[in-house]
Order: sequence, then structure tokens, then C-alpha cells
Amino acid sequence: MKINFLFKSFALTVISFAANSQSFNNFPVTTQKPPLHAKHWIGITGKPMAATAGAMIFSKGGNAIDASCAMLAATCTMWDVLSWGGETQALIYNPKTKKVIAINAMGVAPTGATAAFFKNKGMKYPPEYGPLAATTPGTAGGLMTMLAEYGSMSLKEVLAPAMQLAEGYPIEAQTANAIERDKGEIKKWPYSTKIFLPHLGSKREAPDAGEIFVQKDLLATLQKLVDTEQEALKKGKNRKEAIYAAYDRFYKGDIAKEIARGTQEQGGLITEQDMANWKVKIEEPLMTSYRGIDVYKMQQWTQGPVLLQTLNMLENFDLKSMGYNSSRYVHTLYQAMNLAFADRDFYYGDPAFAPEEPMKGLLSKEYAKERIKQINWETNDAKALQGDPYPFEGKKNPYADQIRSWGNFHASLNRNANGLNEKYMEEFTAGTTSVEAADEEGWVVSITPSGGWVPACIAGNTGVGLSQRMQSFVLDPKENPFNVVEPGKRPRVTLTPSLALKDGKPFLSFAKQAGDEQDQLLLQFFLNVVEFGMTVQEATEAPSFKTLQMYASFGAHEKEPGGLILNQAMPDWSRKELSRMGYKLYYQPRTSGPINAIYFDWQHKSFWGGSSNHGEDYGIGW
Repeated sequence: MKINFLFKSFALTVISFAANSQSFNNFPVTTQKPPLHAKHWIGITGKPMAATAGAMIFSKGGNAIDASCAMLAATCTMWDVLSWGGETQALIYNPKTKKVIAINAMGVAPTGATAAFFKNKGMKYPPEYGPLAATTPGTAGGLMTMLAEYGSMSLKEVLAPAMQLAEGYPIEAQTANAIERDKGEIKKWPYSTKIFLPHLGSKREAPDAGEIFVQKDLLATLQKLVDTEQEALKKGKNRKEAIYAAYDRFYKGDIAKEIARGTQEQGGLITEQDMANWKVKIEEPLMTSYRGIDVYKMQQWTQGPVLLQTLNMLENFDLKSMGYNSSRYVHTLYQAMNLAFADRDFYYGDPAFAPEEPMKGLLSKEYAKERIKQINWETNDAKALQGDPYPFEGKKNPYADQIRSWGNFHASLNRNANGLNEKYMEEFTAGTTSVEAADEEGWVVSITPSGGWVPACIAGNTGVGLSQRMQSFVLDPKENPFNVVEPGKRPRVTLTPSLALKDGKPFLSFAKQAGDEQDQLLLQFFLNVVEFGMTVQEATEAPSFKTLQMYASFGAHEKEPGGLILNQAMPDWSRKELSRMGYKLYYQPRTSGPINAIYFDWQHKSFWGGSSNHGEDYGIGW
């Protein structure tokens, strides 16, 4: 279905909207995908076949946790854009407790991964690819923990669709072409070569689009997990205990042993003890309230608090009166985001390690009011620095002198962005998918899993692609004293699922892929719904803009001060105004996502699903 509205201008001001309404008659945006409507359940993720996996589980009586685990398993198996050795971050609304909890299934730096180790190899950061880029696998443990604690089905049932995919499925052009493009890197790793390049020696060595892609080693690994669970059930273990028996085999048994052996054989650091010591954490999420809506994000080992900080600043402005995507609106959001991202680049890190991040101050409403005083309303501030949140938690900033010289330190790294070149943007938007699910019982799941994307280094004969998340660490405390690599530590990642509650009930569940873009586009999606009254599908597709002024979390960790990506449809007068304000303008035909989201229509007791037109993401509802 196509909505026949012509989008004439980004500077239109919306006159009126019914509270919480979702109606196509309210906003002049053309959508290329129809909204999803559902009464009983809904699941959305990065590939149509993976969404089908969730639907299969729902149709067998599974809840949203069961279905989200099936979708997660399917996306891992389809390398969209992650593998079983990557990491999983999830927010879950539990209808029994009426609370949001966070699943921290991020791997950690392995034994031997120190700043000195990488510096001695002549590196400015841990590498982008290969076994030295790998944290310990987290996704398998995250999936099994979610299923054991909150699901209703067996691991055998939930993994069945993924195991069918591992037996062989028609690979999509997007993944097949990524394999061919990156085959030079893949050939460095023998186990990756065996799996990814079935036509070795031919002109095209990767699978063709539509070719049946078989992963025998991965299938064997998944079968071991199911066999362990089923054996435990036969011995009288309950559902939960049996799933954790499979968990132990992955992290303490023969699978862990082969992951460690295969990683070390190829030059990596992960040990059997690293595997055994790692554990999933069930955490309290962070939250702020924006105009009566409670927005939840993961803790500061992710970039999630950036969205919360930015909302605290933007709450002080009448955004609606500025006009959607007007030059004033773009400038306001850009400047607020820059301040929050500058804080991210210095203050965020793993809270399990010293020093303690000043999150109470960073998320203070008073701190937000102090930060917005620094906004220059006439031009972009290309030298925006982090603020001082310590006084807002009654402390003195121990890094005051370091912050004053922070910009000079970065300049000494020669981290000069090269403009909007392919390599820079590939690093800026690296990896990831998203999974959104909800059911009529009230369970809601938002997941942003990632890691182990093509070109992944596969760990021995397991079929498990290793994470590349070590590259998000820094090696010098002058850059970020909270995010320096050390064994057992989680890197500060970009992965950032979102949940919002209104009047104590689920309001929005939303997430997206693409690295450092995530929270800035999720922010705009949220405002599209809350401030401008868009439907969830309109909000996922509506043209967004992107700041390039923060330091990228990948590769060379570059940035583009004043860099601003606009949609090609931005009118000339707005382009000229933004250019006059000091922005370096770039344009893309689609700037909307990919965002996946669920809106909870309490008036009609139904779900609205949205999936942007920016990728292969797809959803199914009933």
C-alpha cells in the first residue's frame, strides 16, 4: 500500500494531532512500506526469512521472548550482520513485574588484551578484523539466558528454524556480495575460507545470490546445544536447568575448547578460562522522562545514554514550532547531539571497572540545562567539548585539566577525517541488526545484536564467527580513561536498543543498525512520533539527518567536524542556510534507518509495526 501524499517541504509545521493517535491523515509523508497491524503478536527483524522464523515460533504458542530468540538465532545464521560469536544487548518489558530489565551479553577483552600488547604491535587501536579484534562470544549466552529466564519453549524448538537455515538456505545478494567484496580478508583465515568461499579459485569465489548456502560446522554446534538440553531433560532437569546445561557446554565444554583452540591457532587471545569466566549480566537499565514518557536505554558500556542526555536537553525547547526538519530544527538537534556525543567519547565505559562513570551527573536535568547554554545559535560549534557533570553529583572533576587539552590530544593522533569517503562511512555505520517483538500477554523485546559480521574470522571447526568489537576500545587514557582495554572488560559499544513507556505501559519499542548512527536516528524517530504525530511507519521512513562530528567507534576512530548528511529532498533554501551556518553538507537518497519499531495502540488494543525502507528488514504480525 502506498500513501498518496506528496512531501513538499521539510519545514512544514504540524498544526494538530490527537494524543497517541496513529493515523495516515495527519502528516504529509509518503511511505514505501505499509504499516504492520497485529492483535496477538508481532515480530520484526533484519531479514524476511528471520522474521518468518519468529512467526513460526509464535504460531506454535511461543511468547515474544521465544520468538525474539528464534529471530536472533536466524539472523546470526544468516550473517545479518552478525554471527554466533558476536554480542547481544536487549531490553525486555516484563508484564508480570511491570518493569524493564536489560540483558548485557557483551563479550569481554580476553586474557592478554592490554593497551601495551597492542601498542607493542604498532597499533593505535585494536584491529578491525581477525582474531585479535575478538571479545569473548556473547550472543549464544544472551540468547540462552533470555530463553531460560523469560521464555516458555525449549531450546530445541527455538533453534529449529536456525538449524534448518544452517542445513542450507538460499543466500541473499546483500550477504553474498559482501562475501565476494571482502574475500581478500576472508582468505587470511582458513576456517572462514572453507565456509564462505565455496567456489575457491573461480572468478567469483563467494556464493551466488540464491545459491543454497550450507554451514555444516555451525549446524553441528547447534545440534550439540540441543542434544545437551534434551539429555538434561531426560535426566529430570526442568526447562530452565536444561537450557543452562547447553549454556555450560558452549562456555565450559567442548565447544568452548574448540573456540579457544581455533582462535589461538589463528593468532587470537581467547582462552578456555576466558570462556568459562564470562557471564551474562541482567541489569537495571538507565532511564529519563521526556514530556511524561519514560525512555529506557542500556547502561554506559553502550552509547545508549546519549539519547537520554539529548532528550534532557531538547525538552527545554518547543521543537514542534520550529517545523519538521527546518534549518533551525536541524541545527538544534545537531548541537544538542554533539554535546551528548562529546560526553560519550570521554566519559562512557564499562561500569564494572574503575574509574566510576559520572552517570548521575550526565543524566541530570540540571546538567542538561547547563549544557544547552553552550549552544551557538548562529553557527556550528566544530570544537564542542565534553561538559563537567561532576558538580551535579556533588563531586569535583578529576579530569578537568585533561579535558581542557582533549582536543589537542586528538589532533596529535592525526585523526583527520577524509570526508564522506567509502572507508570512513563503512566504519561509521558498521554492522548490526535489530529484533523487535511483542505479544498479547504483554512481553516486549528490543534487541540490537551485532559482532562477527562478514568478513568474520571463524573459530576453528565451530562455524562460529568471532566478534570484532575490540576495536571500540582505546589504548590511551588521555582519550577516554573509562574505556581503555584490559582483560575482562567490556568495550564501550554503539549497540543501543530502546523501550519507552507511557502511563506505566509500553508505548514504543525501537532499535536500528549502523554503528554511530544509531542513537541519533533513534532520537529523530522518537521525536517524529512524539512531537510530530507521525505513525510508526511514517516515522521509520521519514528523512533524517546525521551528524559526523562525534568520533567514530570503529576503525581509525575519525570524525568530520561540522559534517552533516542530509536527505537529497532537503529544499535548497534550507541547504543554503545550513551551509551558511558552517556545516559541511553531504547528501544521501535514504537517511531513515534501517529502523524497526512497534507502537502500542492501547485505544484499540493492537500493535502497529514499522520497518523503514532502508534495508531488507521485515516484519510479520497476527
